[in-house]
Amino acid sequence: MEAQYLSRDPEIMSGALCFKGTRVPAPTLFDYLEGSSSLEDFLEDFPSVTREAAIAVLEVAKERLFAHAPAA
Repeated sequence: MEAQYLSRDPEIMSGALCFKGTRVPAPTLFDYLEGSSSLEDFLEDFPSVTREAAIAVLEVAKERLFAHAPAA
């Protein structure tokens, strides 16, 4: 998934992990959601990021977060 939606290039944003084909660092999505902004706000402010890419990154983050969580 990372290779499909994310990329890292030392020449772009000092090598920060960005949405592929953009200069938008992936952590910016999480910063938006952590604040009072919505996914819609993020997509509106960063039109170079597709909804598909943003949702895919969120899904992978969720999977990794809960992969090692103890069962309820």
